[in-house]
Amino acid sequence: MKIALYGLTVNPDFRDELARLLELLKEKQIDNFVYGPFLEYMQQECGLFPEVAGVFENTEELPDDVSFIFSVGGDGTLLKSFMVAQKSSLPLVGINSGRLGFLSDISREEIDKALDDIIAGNIIIDERTVLELEIVQGDHSEFQYALNEITVTKLDSSSMISIHTSVNDEFLNTYWADGLIVATPTGSTAYSLSVGGPIITPDSQNFVISPIAPHHLTVRPIVVPDHHSITLTVEGRGLHFLTSVDSQSQPTYFSVLLKIRKAPFNVKTIRLKEHSFFSTLRNKLMWGADKRN
Repeated sequence: MKIALYGLTVNPDFRDELARLLELLKEKQIDNFVYGPFLEYMQQECGLFPEVAGVFENTEELPDDVSFIFSVGGDGTLLKSFMVAQKSSLPLVGINSGRLGFLSDISREEIDKALDDIIAGNIIIDERTVLELEIVQGDHSEFQYALNEITVTKLDSSSMISIHTSVNDEFLNTYWADGLIVATPTGSTAYSLSVGGPIITPDSQNFVISPIAPHHLTVRPIVVPDHHSITLTVEGRGLHFLTSVDSQSQPTYFSVLLKIRKAPFNVKTIRLKEHSFFSTLRNKLMWGADKRN
């Protein structure tokens, strides 16, 4: 088996587990192609010098017979690995070296068993919806993709922005707010959740539109089918607002048009069979835990 190993940095207390992962890959004769900056980090910061089959910067540099991309880190690292693997059909394997980790499904205690399950095919592969953002300025269009959410926010800390929102070319609302989030089911447990958006299951085929600090108290998040398109035009003081695509942000002119729709491809993530979306919610959000003194 061949895998791609992606990462940025890991917490110092995870370095022993990282060394163990590299040792297991060697023991099980799994060829690993390592993301260049991560290999440099392991060598310079961790004192680890793994045997590698090759180094890559993007998935186009990987052999056709690579089976998985292992992402070592937290959910933020996995989102960045998605950016490296965009439009690739390779399933993402999230190994959690961070804290919460909704997407990074494998804990440090499960690494040994997870590798055995992956080799044996004893896993579940989830198909996750991706958002496509088209930034339209005149006759020019730029396309970007998000696994979690696309967010527009004000660029400064003072005045609100006005976000004119249409769904399938039908006017929905003008949001006077600090910003607006359009989230996938995967992203419903991320930024959208923190502003009061609902949690939706990964296979629900919906998007969530969640306002950030809206001026009108009756404005609430809304769920729309993922075959609908969403169009945003933004007004405000100054020249720019901020557009964020997962963890990547850029100032955007008020004159542009934002078109959001379901991308023509999905992302595959692997899940251990004993893990379910509901068990992840219970464990990560501590549902049912009695914290009373």
